[in-house]
Amino acid sequence: MILLTTKLSEKFQLVRNRTTNLCKPLKEEDTVVQPIVDVSPPKWHLGHTTWFFENFLLVKHLEGYKLYNKKLNYIFNSYYESQGERILRSNRGNLSRPSLSEVLAYRQHVDKYMLELIEQKSEDQTLADWIELGLQHEMQHQELLVTDIKYILGNNPLFPVYNEGNSGSNGVQLAENDFLVIAGGLYAIGFHGKGFHFDNEEGIHQVYLHDYEISNKLVTNREYLEFIEDGGYRDFRFWLSEGWEWVKQDNREAPLYWFKVEGKWLYYTLQGLKEIDLEEPVSHVSYYEAEAYARWKGMRLPTEFEWETACKSYATEPFETKNLLEKEQYHPERQHINNTDFIGNLWEWTSSAYLPYPYYKQAEGALGEYNGKFMVNQMVLRGGSCATPIEQIRPTYRNFFQTDKQWQFTGIRLARYI
Repeated sequence: MILLTTKLSEKFQLVRNRTTNLCKPLKEEDTVVQPIVDVSPPKWHLGHTTWFFENFLLVKHLEGYKLYNKKLNYIFNSYYESQGERILRSNRGNLSRPSLSEVLAYRQHVDKYMLELIEQKSEDQTLADWIELGLQHEMQHQELLVTDIKYILGNNPLFPVYNEGNSGSNGVQLAENDFLVIAGGLYAIGFHGKGFHFDNEEGIHQVYLHDYEISNKLVTNREYLEFIEDGGYRDFRFWLSEGWEWVKQDNREAPLYWFKVEGKWLYYTLQGLKEIDLEEPVSHVSYYEAEAYARWKGMRLPTEFEWETACKSYATEPFETKNLLEKEQYHPERQHINNTDFIGNLWEWTSSAYLPYPYYKQAEGALGEYNGKFMVNQMVLRGGSCATPIEQIRPTYRNFFQTDKQWQFTGIRLARYI
């Protein structure tokens, strides 16, 4: 747990500033675009993360606080049924008003009063926990901002550059390709210890795993290109029925952001259109594609329990870990070099459906809407990505998406029974 101290005030300001800094390279027009329903306009992210603090903290805990603009609740509520009416998710791209400058003014207003609240109630541990949840929520939206910005710019025919200052690598894998052996037996799954975690990670429980091997590396562009060139997208034998229909529906032939130009494969990065680096992990693949590739290789995707067990057994620290206040550690599409490559490059699809752990109990009210109601028709991903704030990368973090989604930084790791 985190106490309300000057350090938390500094952390609050740093996290909030990080969000606005992510939007600084954008033109104002970029902040309104919503090419598909999965992508929210950057301006909406700026407003929603602010609404979260105003709605759940200032209104309830700061005496005399008055809403900045009551209409913003309707615009910036995301999926909280308990918090009233809201616009359809698909209509977020219609928000030409309020303007970007007005949304930024809203952020400044809320930040001012949040710092006042922190100063006034420095001994309130319950409030401190809610503020920490708000910061973790904002970090999740920072990751969504990166992926949404990439989709917005990557579907612009000019393929504009977002950030010149980074290599754009999804990770350089130094280890030789090998399979790590995990002996069968009972293993503990779930979050244990101190520090923040989401409720879907709670509930230490035992699972029995059979003997298996798991790759020490993610599948690379070179390896995935072999699948493409072998006719992988034209052979129904490797695809789940839904996946095969997904391929045929849009004549898919490659991962998202891959473009074949004059016989050469290029891909869009936040640094613009580039020739594919064959040694980087393949990214922006759907569950359907990951599962089909595994079948083509005569292997399978690991379960989330196999993945977590292997990660805890073999992974090294993904990055230099320093106090959040000492150093800004978040860089879109940063480069990660790690000999035992389990966490921090790409979210890795597992073969596990997103379901509650044993003993999971959904909280009452808005807090219970955060994870529990999404536990259906989605698959678990593990590991964190190059767009995930480092503070959130841990072996037990459970991400989840529908099987057709590609716009997140998603990759493939193979497993097999011994």
